[in-house]
Amino acid sequence: MFHGSSRLNLDSKGRLAIPAKYRDELVVSCEGRLVVTADPDHCLLVYPRQEWEPIQKKLMSLSSFNAKTRALQRLLVGYAEDVEMDGAGRILLPGTLRTYAGLDKSVVIAGQGNRLELWDEEKWSQQSAMVGSLEEDMPSELEGFSL
Repeated sequence: MFHGSSRLNLDSKGRLAIPAKYRDELVVSCEGRLVVTADPDHCLLVYPRQEWEPIQKKLMSLSSFNAKTRALQRLLVGYAEDVEMDGAGRILLPGTLRTYAGLDKSVVIAGQGNRLELWDEEKWSQQSAMVGSLEEDMPSELEGFSL
């Protein structure tokens, strides 16, 4: 559904203009209703609301007796915010989420299939530079994977 990346700027009020290549699909698929939440890598995840709901349900069905599970529940569900695109295709990013991800002005939005990731531009560049080191610690489920 979503792929590719775009460099964007947040305005002074913390609004982000969703790129046109994603905007039409978001209007059709979810009427511009989105959920934005925190990611452990200190970026933001942007889901169409109907994509987020089963994730939240599954996450909250996990046992909260495990400290790591509980921490992930707190992060993902605790930071989750419903947002709606306005008539100009913009969303208002809550201040708590902007602070968590270190978003100020220059950002990158990257398609990741059923969701978008929103990164501080400098952090995105650092993440991109790390790709070369992935070969050393390749997960076993990717052995034999070919592009």
